[in-house]
Amino acid sequence: MRKLIVSIILFATLAGAALAYWSYAIAHQPLQISKSDTLFEVERGMHMKSVIRKLQQQHMLQGEVEVVYFASRVWSQPQQLQAGVYAIQPGMRLTDLWSLFASGEQHKFQITLVEGQTLAQWLQQLNAHPYLKPISDAAWQQLEQRLKPEQWPSLEGALAPDTYSFYAGSKVETIIEMAFLVQQKWLENAWSQRSERVPLKDPYELLIMASMIEKETGMKAERELVSSVFVNRLHAGMRLQSDPTTIYGIKNFDGNLTRAHLRELTPYNTYRIDGLPPTPIAMPSAASLYAAAQPAVSPYYYFVADGSGGHVFSETLEQHNRAVNRYQRGISN
Repeated sequence: MRKLIVSIILFATLAGAALAYWSYAIAHQPLQISKSDTLFEVERGMHMKSVIRKLQQQHMLQGEVEVVYFASRVWSQPQQLQAGVYAIQPGMRLTDLWSLFASGEQHKFQITLVEGQTLAQWLQQLNAHPYLKPISDAAWQQLEQRLKPEQWPSLEGALAPDTYSFYAGSKVETIIEMAFLVQQKWLENAWSQRSERVPLKDPYELLIMASMIEKETGMKAERELVSSVFVNRLHAGMRLQSDPTTIYGIKNFDGNLTRAHLRELTPYNTYRIDGLPPTPIAMPSAASLYAAAQPAVSPYYYFVADGSGGHVFSETLEQHNRAVNRYQRGISN
């Protein structure tokens, strides 16, 4: 009898050890991740079993649901799972995953809003992001009226080009508000440091000028020179004659700016109107804001694209026409 009892105890011990080893191996199994930063969403109300099923459906986990659940309960004792989108890294084990889901340390997404694009383009990009809650037309109108100064027609130009971080489920409104506050700070700083030569009456006109500079050149070294051309022309009473402003005022522009477009009288056709257009034409960067506030001192009144991303600047119309013939028409002078 004593030998039988000893045998039973020994068998139970070995069986318990085998069960512990087996459950440990299941609970600590590495996740099958083929690439870095694999995203996984724990939906609101999910429990351990539903998460295990979803992991199996996405081929990240092996084993029967009940077995994996049992092993996880034995070795992880996870707290309540926090809803959200998480980044699963290669090398993580199932126990690591339960700790991550309990911590609520969600993946931070980023979205880059590029300088030189319009408000409409930015809204389209934001609303299309799969992890941002889009803004309705009615909500947008309310937000725009709340943010913009009363005298501003719209928020065109009033948002800062930058990279913004957010968690899944954030609202587009949140990104817009952040971008607005940053741009207002940049605009205030640029306006406070403006040159005495700048013939602009308020920060909004500086914003308009900066948007024109942004659309005219992507070269850092040219911004102040482009600004100087616009300032020189304003001082001389000349029209600004900017193609980007004219294009902004053309509905359904097809990419081909014609002479007919240049003759058409629109609020944005600076070949036909005096001074600045009524609003910005794009989102200007901080660099363009400061270029508008601090233009270079130059003798230039004209510039034309040189075909390599830069521009040729001219003092006189005769020089400008020669540059146009050479760089735009391929005619040697």
